[in-house]
Amino acid sequence: MESDNGKGLILAVASSAFIGSSFILKKKGLKRAASSGTPAGYGGYTYLLEPLWWAGMVTMIVGEAANFVAYIYAPAVLVTPLGALSIIISAVLAHFLLKEKLKKMGVLGCVSCIVGSVVIVIHAPKEQTPNSVQEIWNLATQPAFLVYVAVTMSIVLALILHFEPLCGQTNVLVYIGICSLMGALTVMSIKAIGIAIKLTMEGVNQIGYPQTWIFFMVAATCVVTQLIYLNKALDTFNAAIVSPVYYVMFTTLTIVASAIMFKDWSGQDAASIASEICGFITVLTGTMILHGTKEEEQQASSGDGNGDLIFGSSETLRWYESRKSSNEEHLITLYSPEY
Repeated sequence: MESDNGKGLILAVASSAFIGSSFILKKKGLKRAASSGTPAGYGGYTYLLEPLWWAGMVTMIVGEAANFVAYIYAPAVLVTPLGALSIIISAVLAHFLLKEKLKKMGVLGCVSCIVGSVVIVIHAPKEQTPNSVQEIWNLATQPAFLVYVAVTMSIVLALILHFEPLCGQTNVLVYIGICSLMGALTVMSIKAIGIAIKLTMEGVNQIGYPQTWIFFMVAATCVVTQLIYLNKALDTFNAAIVSPVYYVMFTTLTIVASAIMFKDWSGQDAASIASEICGFITVLTGTMILHGTKEEEQQASSGDGNGDLIFGSSETLRWYESRKSSNEEHLITLYSPEY
């Protein structure tokens, strides 16, 4: 494997390890805080005094930083799908540390993600790192990518202006579509900024070029828009639905955008490209299986609660009070180890 791809691979895997672990640390911190105060799902903030929760936050920041640097060295077709490894790590750690059982289908999902990731790594293209921010600008203003940006922004505007008022509250694809389309542009902008920072640190100053600041403003705009509509999606729909759909759409669009702008597949033969696509589909399948398993567990838990309510056991009142509103239930769901 080429040295730059190797660096990107190591950083991407390290990022997944840190992010996957951070969910478990935050979950344990939230549990400890809930035992001595108001749970976060009911508006409590005692978790801010819990060292484990802060350890999880720091771990997540380190993971995101590693992911940011990974995009500098390796193509998006290699880095982005490896984000699924964080789901595996959090699921395995939750099995051992939080006593949340990983069922056979969950193990199958983990294996599928690993197999798909290995196939992608083996057939990943060599990253062609630009030598200046002006070269990146030329890639961003090539006709093919300008057409992609124009189509993307047209779809985003149509979703925001027409489809959101019409069916935003009933169709998860509206909010997730906006997030994913803007997310792909975010990755392209952040990759450009990362390369500019890398070149500057190597002694080739890129800060003085206006293109660097244009990429920065585009990234900031896309990130804010992405967060706004992701929060809307999470507030409207179950996280067990939002997370896998968002991962599939975001990863697919990011790979397409990178292939157009940075020509990731240029010079590769058809067999290598087909292998990468098959690996990507395998990772997506594993991700869907993992989330499907989690959703079944949540539904089973709800079913048990319904049984308690019918038969009037001593747990009925506590079960009923724990589900005071859909918003409170949703807030609790957000703190599961997978999200």
